[in-house]
Amino acid sequence: MEAESVLIFVLAAVAVVSVVRWVADRTGLPAAALLPLVGIGYALLPGPNVTLDPHIILTFVLPPLLYSAALDSSMLAIRRNLRTVVSLSVVLVLLTALLIGVGFAWFVTGATLAAGIAVGAAVAPPDPVAALAVGRRVGLPPRIITLVQGEGLLNDATALTILSVAVAAATGDGFSAPAAFGQFLVAAAGGVAVGAAVAFAKRLLSRPLSSDPMLATAVSLATPFAAYLLGEWIHVSGVLAVVVAGLIVGHHAPRSASGAGRLQTSAVWRLVDFLLEGLVFLLIGQQLPEVLRGLAAYDTVTVVVAVAITVGVVLLLRPLWLILTLLVPDVLHVRWRRRRVTEAEPARWTGREVIVLTWAGTRGVISLAAIFTLPLTTETGTPFPARDLLVFCVFVVVIVTLVGQGLTFAPIVRGLGLRADENDQARLRNEARSASVEAALAALDDLEQQDHDDISTPVIETMRDQLRARLNRYRDRIVLLRESDDAAVTPVSPQYEAALHVRRVTLDAQREEFLRWRDAGWLPDEGLRILERELDHEERLLPDRPTRR
Repeated sequence: MEAESVLIFVLAAVAVVSVVRWVADRTGLPAAALLPLVGIGYALLPGPNVTLDPHIILTFVLPPLLYSAALDSSMLAIRRNLRTVVSLSVVLVLLTALLIGVGFAWFVTGATLAAGIAVGAAVAPPDPVAALAVGRRVGLPPRIITLVQGEGLLNDATALTILSVAVAAATGDGFSAPAAFGQFLVAAAGGVAVGAAVAFAKRLLSRPLSSDPMLATAVSLATPFAAYLLGEWIHVSGVLAVVVAGLIVGHHAPRSASGAGRLQTSAVWRLVDFLLEGLVFLLIGQQLPEVLRGLAAYDTVTVVVAVAITVGVVLLLRPLWLILTLLVPDVLHVRWRRRRVTEAEPARWTGREVIVLTWAGTRGVISLAAIFTLPLTTETGTPFPARDLLVFCVFVVVIVTLVGQGLTFAPIVRGLGLRADENDQARLRNEARSASVEAALAALDDLEQQDHDDISTPVIETMRDQLRARLNRYRDRIVLLRESDDAAVTPVSPQYEAALHVRRVTLDAQREEFLRWRDAGWLPDEGLRILERELDHEERLLPDRPTRR
């Protein structure tokens, strides 16, 4: 009966996540902000609740989510913005933890510096899931997406390392800054080394497995857990190992994986992201009874002061730090080098971009999972300092940022008018397509000169004609995009729209004919699935909207 209850809960959770996702798609609201509200509503109903197990989250949920995010990130883009990414994911996390720790030590009764740093480390790392989901939908510029991605990948490793140091200090002999800094460096350096080693091993396995997409997908699913377990086994940052492995593997995937393997692996990871993200955001709201249970031992003033310190530092420090590290250096740079500015220099940050980056600092399940790992007692058997209060402060920060900022992020971005130039992105893609076709034509010329006996000249000429037609189409698109001033109303020729319509009509007709053969008993279902897959790949190449080419 226990197993049946677990199965019923899982099915119900998947159903709720699917419904909320459906609602989010049609309302424009982020599912990551709606799911905690649904979880709170369920927690208030009579009956049992599901308690978040932090070790399950950190071991089984965090590695695949981080690895999948790293696969979709750009190592080159993060490298170009490395100074800002490190500033947000390392320095800002350290400052957040330290300021909250000092505030708790000075103003919260019963709390110590180490305990305050522990809660600060838990709330320091933003969870970018909600912000990225909204940002991609409203068309945020690529460099903002890169910063949010890079920060979200690296800040978890920083925060969890600081948390482990703070917990050791709170339960042991106290906090030592030199020892904590040394432990942090060892954990970070070891995590990078482990991640690189796992990525190298994954790359060695990719080539022999490239002919079997199923095996390639299985190895891909196992990679984040291998990196995490190896990192934790040698007492370094397993989280950082997962991130580094994902960045390296994603960077080399175009060369080491087959096309069929990439298609299947990508589809599997999208499903994993959808289920895990939905379940963990749903679990956040269900922790309300567990969080409130231990607050009876604290007076109202202590609770208010602790929450005010935590929320205040989280909400105020981030915009201040972004102004000091992004806006001020750019202003000084322009004043000092006004006559030496060249086009090669990066574009300056604006106040609108800083506001968007500030609002992208939503906290999520990692913060709750981290704070729930606090032990109940210290090594001497005494209760952990203000543990229930720390848990409540983290829960408040998660709900305030995830729901408050998550629901208002899209209106703020739209109000600021900060959108990526779709014309530039579309033109760049078509220029890359043109270059690839030119490379293919050059390869045909080389092939023709080699005089292969098994390749006839008509075959080469047919392929050359097809490639030249494609090249002309791409060049026409580039001209069209350069003549367009408004990315939102890119003109599309009637011939292009008609061609898309005709291709979709023919694809539908082919599917209907395949089904007629299957229903008549002429074509087995296995053959039908193979033929349908071929049409699906063809249809996937067609644009959803003609304005995005």
